[in-house]
Amino acid sequence: MKEFWIYTAMRLGLFVGAFLIVFGVWFLIADDVNVVIAIIIAFVVSGAASYVLLERQRAAFGVKVEGRAGRITERYDEMRAKEDDD
Repeated sequence: MKEFWIYTAMRLGLFVGAFLIVFGVWFLIADDVNVVIAIIIAFVVSGAASYVLLERQRAAFGVKVEGRAGRITERYDEMRAKEDDD
């Protein structure tokens, strides 16, 4: 679960950073900032940035999930085999 929280915190940090940059640039260009549009732009920018910048964390999270799923599948198969023997 640690990998999930690290990845999530980094995604959130990228979003907040992108929002602050978009908001700041927009405020410098125009005095009136549409916050909803700024949030949408920040969401798109942070999504693209996280795809590139957070590849290692996403891969670590995927390995963790795949390992957990493999262990659950093994337990399930063992339980099925035990039922067949009975």
